[in-house]
Amino acid sequence: QVQLVESGGGLVQAGGSLRLSCAASGSIFSLDDMGWYRQAPGKQRELVAAITTGGSGNYADSVKGRFTISRDNANNTVILQMNSLKPEDTAVYYCNAHLMPNYYTDYRDYWGQGTQVTVSS
Repeated sequence: QVQLVESGGGLVQAGGSLRLSCAASGSIFSLDDMGWYRQAPGKQRELVAAITTGGSGNYADSVKGRFTISRDNANNTVILQMNSLKPEDTAVYYCNAHLMPNYYTDYRDYWGQGTQVTVSS
C-alpha cells in the first residue's frame, strides 16, 4: 500500500502565501517524479508543478515566478511554496507521485486525497 499524505491548505487573502507538503509512504520500491496538480470547480485537473529526482522543476505558466517546488528524497516529500496568491489559484490541490511499489510492478501514478486552497480577493 502506498499513501500520499498532504497538508498545508487553507484560506488566505490575495497576495498571501501558503506552503503545501506531501509525504509518500508505504510500499515504495522506486520513486520517480513528484508533483502537484489542481482542480477548480467545473474545470479539469491541471499540472501546477513537477520535480524530478534530480531536483529539476517545471511549472505551469500561470504560476511561474510565484510558486516553487522542492523535494526531500530522503523522506519522500515534496513541497510547494505558493507566494503572491491570486483568487484564480483557488482549487483543490493534489499531490502526485510516479513510482514503482515493488520490483514486479511497473511505474504508475499515485494521488493524495487533495487539500483545499482558497484565496479571497
